Amino acid sequence: MEFLAGFNMLQISVAALATLGAAFIRGLTGFGFGILLVPILALALTPVEAVLALNIMAGLLAFSEIRYVLREAERSALTISVLLVLTALPGLLLLDALPNNLARLLIALVALSAFFAVLLPRRAATAPGPLTTGLVGLSAGVLTGFAAMPGPPVVPYYVGRDIPRTTAKASMIGIFGVASMAGVSSGAVSGLLEWRTIALGLALFPLVMLGNWLGSRAFGKVSDRAWRVFVGIVLGAAAAAALFKLVQ
Repeated sequence: MEFLAGFNMLQISVAALATLGAAFIRGLTGFGFGILLVPILALALTPVEAVLALNIMAGLLAFSEIRYVLREAERSALTISVLLVLTALPGLLLLDALPNNLARLLIALVALSAFFAVLLPRRAATAPGPLTTGLVGLSAGVLTGFAAMPGPPVVPYYVGRDIPRTTAKASMIGIFGVASMAGVSSGAVSGLLEWRTIALGLALFPLVMLGNWLGSRAFGKVSDRAWRVFVGIVLGAAAAAALFKLVQ
């Protein structure tokens, strides 16, 4: 465990359990990994460490799903991904500039916003216009750097429309893969990415693969309404737990 020097056993245990659970949700739905995991990791680690460790794990996972994304994703995912890259670094620099407790609070509030987003009524399958798509991409980039959570603007864009669940999942996986790589690159360029954070992300990655595999096996075995309600409950519980911890 020398490669994890600097992290105590409580931090590692919290990170391991939270990673496995968040990866299962990600495999089941295509989203929720960062939204669920970062608020919990940020209670055990610094917010910057939590965000960068998450991006390392998510980036590695994205490489294993490239063929699925290219086959099933909607073309809008490419536009959103390109715009996301442009604003990831400013989001990370903003995170580093804020006090840790304030950053943890804002990350929890971002997670809470995702809970309400997935409960909104579904819209028509037609893709939104260029302005909406552009705003989704730019805001997702800021949230990638700040909280490793491009999900709050991206999830309603796809899940909120009446499109096949496979298309929505593949599109989100593709965007989140680009987001994670942009987050890691921003950490390296800014000098905020430390070797011990890389080591933690690599050490937790087998749990990511296991949880994602279990979730993927469950994908398609539950009704659309059931998985939307399930994910909403989990997202709300994660955000509420993070907020409760902060106000104690």
